[in-house]
Amino acid sequence: MTPIDDVIRARRTIHSFQSECPPLELVRLAIDGARWAPNHHRTEPWQFHLLGPETAARIVELSAQIELAIRGPEGAAARRRRWSAVPGWLVVSCPRSDDPIRSEEDYAACCCAIQNLSLSLWARGVGVKWTTGGVTRNEEFFRILGLSPVESRIVGLLWFGWPAEVPQQDRKPLEDILKELP
Repeated sequence: MTPIDDVIRARRTIHSFQSECPPLELVRLAIDGARWAPNHHRTEPWQFHLLGPETAARIVELSAQIELAIRGPEGAAARRRRWSAVPGWLVVSCPRSDDPIRSEEDYAACCCAIQNLSLSLWARGVGVKWTTGGVTRNEEFFRILGLSPVESRIVGLLWFGWPAEVPQQDRKPLEDILKELP
């Protein structure tokens, strides 16, 4: 195996972070690497939005309000506590297209860019959680980011930080997922 194989196999989705935010220079390096993801017709559709504390706090409050309507005050308070503890925030978006093929290709390219970013950060000891939860489809979320839901598609809300815990994981055997054709 090569070093990249080791990073790919070791990477995990991190749900619990230490309180200290990693240096933003590490995130900038990872974004620089992410932009080298494959993309159809070299559209480079990705937009990275690095959120500061004020913007993150507004998203925390929006998420808590959404949770309040679903699970009541206790759920909202728990959501607020959990999300307020996240040290780093990044959103990845891409432009919408009237061409359904272009739209799908651009979304796939952005997903590749997020994987590049996640692997780059993981290689530096920084964990990521990629979410596409309901808050990312809320119109207020777009307003907070200064985006139009008609013009932009949210590919993911990424939390990043030094992992407080790294979960164990396994995968199906290769034989279960590989179909070799003559």
